[in-house]
Amino acid sequence: AMKQGKWVVLQNCHLAISWLPALEKICEEEIVSDKAHPNFRLWLTSYPSDHFPVSILQNCVKMTNEIPKGLKSNLLRSYTTDPISNQQFFNGCDKIKEWKKLLFGLCFFHALVQERRSFGPLGWNIPYEFNDSDLHISNFLNEYQNVPLDALTYIIGQCNYGGRVTDDWDRRLLLSLLSRFFNYHIIEDDEYKFSNSSVYYSPADNDYSEYVNYIQSLPLAAHPEAYGLHENADITRELKDTQELFSGVLATQPREVANKGKSPQDTVYDMCADILSKMSGEFSIKDITALYPVRYEDSMNTVLTQEIIRFNGLIGVIQSSLRNMQKAIKGQIIMSAELENVFNSLLDGKVPNAWMKKSYPSLKPLGGYILDLFARLQFFQNWIANGHPSIYWLSGFYFTQSFLTGILQNHSRKARIPIDLLSFDFQVLDIKFDGKSKPEVGVYVRGLYLEGAKWDNTCKILAESHPTVLYDAVPNIWMKPKLKTTIDISGRYDCPVYKTSARRGILSTTGHSTNYVLAIYLQSDKPPSHWIDRGVALLCQLDD
Repeated sequence: AMKQGKWVVLQNCHLAISWLPALEKICEEEIVSDKAHPNFRLWLTSYPSDHFPVSILQNCVKMTNEIPKGLKSNLLRSYTTDPISNQQFFNGCDKIKEWKKLLFGLCFFHALVQERRSFGPLGWNIPYEFNDSDLHISNFLNEYQNVPLDALTYIIGQCNYGGRVTDDWDRRLLLSLLSRFFNYHIIEDDEYKFSNSSVYYSPADNDYSEYVNYIQSLPLAAHPEAYGLHENADITRELKDTQELFSGVLATQPREVANKGKSPQDTVYDMCADILSKMSGEFSIKDITALYPVRYEDSMNTVLTQEIIRFNGLIGVIQSSLRNMQKAIKGQIIMSAELENVFNSLLDGKVPNAWMKKSYPSLKPLGGYILDLFARLQFFQNWIANGHPSIYWLSGFYFTQSFLTGILQNHSRKARIPIDLLSFDFQVLDIKFDGKSKPEVGVYVRGLYLEGAKWDNTCKILAESHPTVLYDAVPNIWMKPKLKTTIDISGRYDCPVYKTSARRGILSTTGHSTNYVLAIYLQSDKPPSHWIDRGVALLCQLDD
């Protein structure tokens, strides 16, 4: 091709990371003016990749194909590009009314699932790369006498779009959103609306131009209600964009100061001294095991010991790195790459990576993280000194699953019921509940926050958030171990609990997600799909 002046296309270069250095060498040494024909062109396609050679990017003409921003732009793109813009495709179904209605519903759903990514974890736990390859359903309609909604829902929700979804809670959301657009109401009711605002709906059976005109009449900036979200979601999105902006600004911050003020070295040295002066030493495992020995009747003793061992490891790493940092600033030891990372993180007010490797999940800045750590250590210090608390701080545990298993294990041994037949039932207690005495069954827990909704303390149900209030502290909760078959979940929302607002986690070696904790049943007077679309979840900690 180089000799004859032809064109070459190499697709999906991001999938051939090991070959990219060879490609870089070919571009530098072979594709030069004295070796290649003037008409020769090399086309490369790739998703964004950190491994793509910079030299190729610098020397090439770059074109990007990005998803349109906004619900209206996304819908317009679907209707003005192939295959929908092709009249033969648009009018090529025997059931023309059903086809046009469902096609519009699918395009709206397609735009919605892509736009929800801009809301961060409130939109999707994991930002999936949905694309334009899932808009062909006419063949299904022609092959059946009646509209096969169940088959279409399965193919689209579980295969085409659902095939990309790896999180179970995201899959639940995907199917809930799809049910708004794939139902018999959209076909039979010309007044069927996609949201309460009445702005978004499937137009009556019209020709192609009418659909395009309707899309162009939609507002440029869609209200969060169009996505099934609360109006506060706009604030969440803007905060997310602002944090990304300031993270970029912070990365360009100079590390040297002018004539006046503290130097970065002095600032970091004083921070190290301040944290070290306030942090207590490691707990004595020997003393704790003497006070709380392993007992068959009380698994909480084992939970306490395991938690202390984990926190001791974290305390040791923090104190060691801070002391070494002070020595490195004084010039007594070499500033290694790891210490340099600690230095830069402390200067930027972030938690160093070396700490996070030994830490519980947290998105807090350095100041908030240190205060949170001290509060957790104080919680366990009080436990050791005063015995088992009457109300456990659920957010304070390093490995929350061991605590939950301990509760079930205690009940299993006391009631002589196999533990695999047990699960939790939940009761949100009154806001005035003091919890001075322990319950006979289960435990009281505290420390959870609702995102996407609030708890109505008067009616004892989930309710819409107050305007501009993003998080709502939930009163104490009574966790009651019961037989799974006796738990009534009717009229209740199955609310997931996460350790941080990121919600996204990875599967650890224990088989548990590093972020997901459990699901809590919350009473509601609305159908569960309402809160599923809202992205309502409980968080163990906030980001401040």
